[in-house]
Amino acid sequence: MDKIKAFFGNKWVGFALMSMLYVLWFVVWTGNLWLLLGLVVIYDLYISRYFYRYVWSKNDELCEKSSLYRSIYEWVNAIVFATVVATLIHIFFFQMYVIPSSSMEKSLLVGDYLYVSKVTYGPQMPNTPLSFPFVHHTMPFSTTKKSFSEAIKWPYKRLKGLREIERNDVVVFNFPAGDTVLLENQAVTYYDILRDYQLEYGQQRGREELEKNYTIISRPVDKRENYIKRCVALPNDTIHIIDGDLFVNDELQEPVTEKQYCYTIRTSSPLSAYAIEKLGITELSGSGNHYFSPLTESMVEALLAMDNVISVERYSAPDMAFPHNGNGWTADNFGPLWIPAKGTTIELNSDTWPLYERIIDVYEDNDVEVRDGEYYINGEKSDSYTFKMDYYWMMGDNRHNSADSRYWGFVPEDHIVGKASFIWLSLDQNKSFPANIRWSRLFNKVR
Repeated sequence: MDKIKAFFGNKWVGFALMSMLYVLWFVVWTGNLWLLLGLVVIYDLYISRYFYRYVWSKNDELCEKSSLYRSIYEWVNAIVFATVVATLIHIFFFQMYVIPSSSMEKSLLVGDYLYVSKVTYGPQMPNTPLSFPFVHHTMPFSTTKKSFSEAIKWPYKRLKGLREIERNDVVVFNFPAGDTVLLENQAVTYYDILRDYQLEYGQQRGREELEKNYTIISRPVDKRENYIKRCVALPNDTIHIIDGDLFVNDELQEPVTEKQYCYTIRTSSPLSAYAIEKLGITELSGSGNHYFSPLTESMVEALLAMDNVISVERYSAPDMAFPHNGNGWTADNFGPLWIPAKGTTIELNSDTWPLYERIIDVYEDNDVEVRDGEYYINGEKSDSYTFKMDYYWMMGDNRHNSADSRYWGFVPEDHIVGKASFIWLSLDQNKSFPANIRWSRLFNKVR
């Protein structure tokens, strides 16, 4: 045992082991050869000790002389260490996410706290590395002060993960339409409000009126709001929604047990509070003999088996959907639409341009213009375009209560954050502690 302790206590062994770990993690995994300079710091830490002799030894002397200084130093050292470790874990391994809305019910409930794995698809290096720790895009105790600096901007880079995204994975991603934000009303989507203004005032004046009424800001990819949805289509897939049913490559989507649609419920007598709770209905409008609620298939069957239920009919959503160009697509009758894949080429014409213009212009950072029916990309006339990234189609399991790809389009690969793995805590916001803990959901795998 003494020989083992002596072996690992040797400074050269410590240097070799730490260097190997550092190179494998920070150099090989990230693919950044500049990080090899970190070996100089490790060498000095274990072997040469120049920094300690000429700088850090003075800190030890102050700690010996002053108990107050030693106490402050220990607190600061602990806080800095915890911050660095937590930041590295957040960037490279996982993050926690809480379900804020009902868009994924009943698969995921409001108040579910999730472990989101970044290793599964590969962690993405931050676009804005200079940021305040432990917050997303806004400083604590503020609704407008941004928590990051754009003095340094890194291009998109994703490290190697365990596997690729698979169809029907539950994925956390940065909201693609969150690149532009109305600072005074961040709960709404800028592009939805802009369309409303332009319908009322016209194209140019609508934009001007919106700019008068709101402070409009932009956010880099990694500082956009986090959304969670189910990835229903992969690059090169074709989707088609017919009367609310999703078809992927002409095949009906694989069954999702907890998927919901909205229904109108007609009864001969009111539904009791006991029946509503027993069925698991969390959103219900109406009263008396007419109700409206999102339901799963099993809930519909249970309702139809009740003596006082006359009918349960699925609602058909009439709201206009992506690309909002008057083609008649709605949330329940949509497509067919092809999902772009990296390296594939499309012809540019009046049919494809409305569908893929935002990808070409915004997500893949090109200057685009349409003149006299001709398409110009970065100043050059083009009749085709080759995609630089893969794209995905995300939809909520609560189909009639989900702001998803049907309304704002594709999710680029550089917006992917990670895979929702399991629920580590679940709290019912309508109950008080300890009755609010949903014990049956703890550590359930996200499916």
